[in-house]
Amino acid sequence: AEACGLELAIVRRYWRSLGFPDPPEHARHFTEADVEALRRLAQVVADGKISFHTAQNLVRAQGHSMDRLVLWQVEALVEDDTSARLLVLDRLGELAPFLAEQAEYVWRRQLAALMARTDREVAQSGQASSSGQQLPLERAIGFIDIVSYTTRAASLSASQLAALVGEFESAARDVIARYGARVVKTVGDAVLWVADDLPTGAWVGTGLLVAMAERDLPIRGSMVWGRVLSRSGDVFGPIVNLASRLSDIAMEGELLMDDVSAALLTDSDQAKDFVVEPLPAVEIPGLGTV
Repeated sequence: AEACGLELAIVRRYWRSLGFPDPPEHARHFTEADVEALRRLAQVVADGKISFHTAQNLVRAQGHSMDRLVLWQVEALVEDDTSARLLVLDRLGELAPFLAEQAEYVWRRQLAALMARTDREVAQSGQASSSGQQLPLERAIGFIDIVSYTTRAASLSASQLAALVGEFESAARDVIARYGARVVKTVGDAVLWVADDLPTGAWVGTGLLVAMAERDLPIRGSMVWGRVLSRSGDVFGPIVNLASRLSDIAMEGELLMDDVSAALLTDSDQAKDFVVEPLPAVEIPGLGTV
């Protein structure tokens, strides 16, 4: 705190926002790299380039994302093998620069892709944001999950379960990326994804059904169109809840939509590529008749 010219409370908040516990009081825990990272962040705030509140959000985003990234990288290297874990621990020092280079490369690519999508969206809407009366982003939101996952997982060994989850997630990410959509998050046996337009959402949803059937992974899902709020890498809003509930009541091999999304798809330029089948209305708790 002294080296950065900051209050101790701010340093503690920074460290916790990165996702780390308070170190033992008298431990020599920090390095010059820690001081420099915090000093540079403080300078950016002091120069007025970003606000203190924005800085906090950026730190939380980095801490959470890098925690997930490091865990995923190490798991990919060891694949639940104890001897491999020991080998990785020995070799991580020489692998670290390569992993850091790859992380920066992908970050730059993802940033460029996000900027391009934002530019297209602003050009199409003619304005940078919507009015405060509605959520800012129009998106196709989709859910898929494995049918009878709990029953199936109960009879599998650890390696078999890892293989099942790995194949499901890998296939889902491949299809979603192929059509230009993006994974928002995975939760066990479920994937939440988002697409920038409705036909793309429909291609992703139907593509997922085909891909999983080819792998003998029975799934069900939903895809709806509407406005959402994007925060902390997640999406929020009534249509996210609707997509989740529709996915819960879908039968194996079904991709459910609400009537509004279906009408918009059948009126789109790519309507001929899809078959939409009307189903009886259902009562969904909290959402009414759909």
